[in-house]
Amino acid sequence: MSSFIRRVPDGDNRERMVCNDCGHIAYENPKVVVGSVVVSDGRVLMCRRAIEPRRGYWTLPAGYLELGETLEEGAAREALEEAEAIIDIDGILGIFSIARISQIQVIFRARFRDAGIPKFAPGPESLDVRLLEPDAIPWDHIAFPSVHWALNAWQKAGPGPLAAPVGNPVDDQRGDHRMQPALTEGAGETE
Repeated sequence: MSSFIRRVPDGDNRERMVCNDCGHIAYENPKVVVGSVVVSDGRVLMCRRAIEPRRGYWTLPAGYLELGETLEEGAAREALEEAEAIIDIDGILGIFSIARISQIQVIFRARFRDAGIPKFAPGPESLDVRLLEPDAIPWDHIAFPSVHWALNAWQKAGPGPLAAPVGNPVDDQRGDHRMQPALTEGAGETE
């Protein structure tokens, strides 16, 4: 069985995981997170996390992109898994870089597929799921900075056609700022 060590390969300038036997380089790349701001009549779908990190805090339906999925398919899957919501994607709302944890987040604006009464319920990763008016969003109990950024982008964009996607705030270009320490027991790691 091969053993990997962390070293700078010949001709490179970064430490990589390199097979000690054959020299194969196992590149480690950022993870892609996809999600959506699902909107109905000016209200946004929010999920209260049932898992760590940040259990009990509010977020958007989002998670890691799976192999073989498009960005849109992944965002729709996450909405179904976390909120039992079937959605249609309107377009990209924001692309956020969280360098300290090697994530790229692509957040869409979306709507419920059924134009009637929105159907949603907590999935296995959610304690609660709600459609919230902007003034009812629990801003002090948001799980991650990028959720703040996406919600702010949604409010700024309004219901009309989407402009170019937003990015990280000017004061946090690399996504290095963390959320404040947990306000409740069991909040876990931050994004």
